[in-house]
Amino acid sequence: MEKTIRVLALGAHPDDCDIKVGGCAVLWARMGHCVQFVSVTNGDAGHHEMGGGPLARRRAEEARRAGEIAGIQYIALDNHDGELMPTLEARKQLIRLIRRFNPDLILTHRPNDYHPDHRYTSILTQDSAYMVTVPNICPDAPHMSRNPVIMYMSDGFQKPLPFQPTVAVCIDEAYEAKIGMLHQHESQFYEWLPYNGGYLSEIPEGEKERRAWLAKRRGLPNADAWRGLLIQLYGEEKGSAAQHAEAFELSEYGARPRLKELLTLFPFIR
Repeated sequence: MEKTIRVLALGAHPDDCDIKVGGCAVLWARMGHCVQFVSVTNGDAGHHEMGGGPLARRRAEEARRAGEIAGIQYIALDNHDGELMPTLEARKQLIRLIRRFNPDLILTHRPNDYHPDHRYTSILTQDSAYMVTVPNICPDAPHMSRNPVIMYMSDGFQKPLPFQPTVAVCIDEAYEAKIGMLHQHESQFYEWLPYNGGYLSEIPEGEKERRAWLAKRRGLPNADAWRGLLIQLYGEEKGSAAQHAEAFELSEYGARPRLKELLTLFPFIR
């Protein structure tokens, strides 16, 4: 391997990155590249029966176990869930974090999303983009010599603009590992989200049954959504055979490489 690729995924909550980037994270890690998942909030509001410090600690442990499965680093920042704002203080927090990790690629939410924490994580990432190269901003953290590539994780929101993928990745080889990552977030997928969505009674008891239910209920990305792009990138045979995929849209806020250069950051597309 000529160069270690450094990938930083910035999600608003513990489990956000797993849902949208988990498969790719596994693929990068298996090839020896360096991946870090960051939850910009600590998740301390995402439950109906517990909250505050105990929930934050529980979710941090869930995230740690998920990262262990993928072979990646996984951390949560100590910002309150549901209270994230695009403040100067929060921007500086991300600038320092980005500089210290020194990523080639940053993945995050799009700025139009149902959840304010998702939106503001995206805005904070965008606001940090150019500033990571400016020496007089946060001079205690050495500035970067180049702006990293920034890409958005997929979503289904249509207004003001729908998600427009630049890259689609077949994650079939990492599918079971991704299910295993999601399975670690018990407080979310088997408790809070079912409660909030009104389907708590559907949750099975056994671990094997839960994993099977999770794969079916969460609707992990079906490759049909990006079939044409998969065929373009992988060729007719492999692109047509892909069952599960993750996709990302190039942001205007980071470096703007041509597709050939961009694909060097996704070495498993071949």
